[in-house]
Amino acid sequence: MTSRWIRAQELARAQSVGAVLVTPGADLRYLTGYHAKPLERLTCLVVPADGPATLVVPALERAAAEAAGVDVEIATWGETDDPYALLASLLPADATVAVDNQMWAERVLALQDRFARVSLAGPLLTQLRMRKDTDEIAALRDAGAAIDRVHARMGEWLRPGRTEREVGADIARAIVDEGHAQVDFVIVGSGPNGASPHHEVSDRTIELGDPVVVDIGGTTAAGYCSDSTRNYLAGGSAPAEYLEAYAVLEEAQRVQREHARPGVTAESVDAVGRQVLVDAGLGDLFIHRTGHGIGTETHEEPYIVEGNALVLEPGMAFSIEPGVYLEGRFGARIEDIAVCTDDGLEVLNHAPRALTVL
Repeated sequence: MTSRWIRAQELARAQSVGAVLVTPGADLRYLTGYHAKPLERLTCLVVPADGPATLVVPALERAAAEAAGVDVEIATWGETDDPYALLASLLPADATVAVDNQMWAERVLALQDRFARVSLAGPLLTQLRMRKDTDEIAALRDAGAAIDRVHARMGEWLRPGRTEREVGADIARAIVDEGHAQVDFVIVGSGPNGASPHHEVSDRTIELGDPVVVDIGGTTAAGYCSDSTRNYLAGGSAPAEYLEAYAVLEEAQRVQREHARPGVTAESVDAVGRQVLVDAGLGDLFIHRTGHGIGTETHEEPYIVEGNALVLEPGMAFSIEPGVYLEGRFGARIEDIAVCTDDGLEVLNHAPRALTVL
């Protein structure tokens, strides 16, 4: 992990930032490997523009930080000490600092009292996290294979007569059993519930012939996330309107997968698939962006959306997940995680994209 905080340090110097301050969350885990608990007691990585980085931790958390193998100096504070005074002592009084985007407001306000200027470190850290190295891509590949294994088992649980909540509980157990350290989310949207993209689960009983959207993901022990959506039919026959829309959706996602590669813009990936849906009269039913970046968080840069002119580069990983949603009737979404290679795109999910009849 040393190279990561050193790279953050180099960017801080280039952007005239005196120090980068990072509290528990995905940024801290990315920079140090330490998956710290977000406690009321201050834990903060201090990366000055010049000089060694220091991890400020409560004394009772020192052992946990050491066990994580952090490669920076650890400075501890006692139960009645002022941790902000310790943090400030590591930097010049007139330092300008950039803080991680998810830092708690009370901590940001405390830092504003100590330093000349406080800004967001998100734009700086995004430059690092958005481009995955070979180890990160391998971790994402493992996560994708693990969630594919869960989708392959859907016939064990998803059937008429069971509630979404019952099916979701089985899926959650399988997410861990198939190689994740934790469950991040489980969406089982049956029938009309599939028209709500972030439905999660309910006590609705799945009925014969229901189309069901299953969107699931978790985080592996390596700290990298999976996220994949597939669509199932709980026996019987799907409505003709659904089948027609699904065929168009498959085509839209295929076009997006074939278009995405280094050198094209993020918004163009959204546009080519959206146009397929517009041409079929379904454009109004695609109500969200095409995708989001993924890594140590399920949602991170780059976002595959209209207005994002970012040119894709090797190492950028993101979802491709167009959807159609007819309120009160049904919904469908097809989602794969993909990563830009030197000259193309590697798709990390391989479960069948066609509607699976159970």
